[in-house]
Amino acid sequence: MDFQFKSSYDMDDLCEIMRILRSENGCPWDREQTHASIRKDFLEEVYEAVEAIDADSTEMLREELGDVLLQVVFHSCIEEEKKSFVFGDVVNDICQKLIIRHPHVFGQVKADTSEEVLKNWNDIKQKTKGQETYTETLESVCKALPALMRAQKIGGRAKRAGMDFASVQDALECLCGEIEELKAAMAEGNRDDIAEELGDVLFSAVNVCRLSEIDAEECLTRSSDKFVSRFAAAEEMIRSEGKDMKALTIDELDVYWQKAKK
Repeated sequence: MDFQFKSSYDMDDLCEIMRILRSENGCPWDREQTHASIRKDFLEEVYEAVEAIDADSTEMLREELGDVLLQVVFHSCIEEEKKSFVFGDVVNDICQKLIIRHPHVFGQVKADTSEEVLKNWNDIKQKTKGQETYTETLESVCKALPALMRAQKIGGRAKRAGMDFASVQDALECLCGEIEELKAAMAEGNRDDIAEELGDVLFSAVNVCRLSEIDAEECLTRSSDKFVSRFAAAEEMIRSEGKDMKALTIDELDVYWQKAKK
């Protein structure tokens, strides 16, 4: 194998290593992969980078950003083999996009606030993507996003078209109305209707988050963490008394749960 070992490697080296791994004499696993087969790996690496940010760990972030970068190079290498584009094209395209969408830095447009910057960004994005209607901006929200995040983005883009609640209170009343419709569907017992109404409740809850300037994903994450913490406290109390959680009734478990909440 013609490869030069170094004490320090750069971006060109990473691309070359990926080519070697994908080559005939490279790694059997790397050689077999496709965009689809490593799709979940890409998501996992991004989430691990986000976890590093949440943990405020510089060392962890450095490592996870490298894993994310590897995924970008991996996908680019697959396309390079098809002779469609190379990693350099990916870099060029994002550089071009940044220049075009920052005319207040690289051009003559004036934008002194973050709000003005975001407005210009969205206007330029809509124009460059050929979006002529507000509906097209909603439809362009990535469908692979986590559902709460996608719902919040869709609501935000609808707001730019003027279609939004007048206040948080109005959004909250809508949420209450959707809950009543869910109760009615539950009483009827039709599974499809229940699923539809549950979706409406979740979407309405996201609107309340958005209008309260609270991120729905982060909000639910904190609640999930809180649940795990309280569950752990309740289980510890139960185990300290020599009991088995699964042997307790719902009412008995609720007693420990209420204690864990305090």
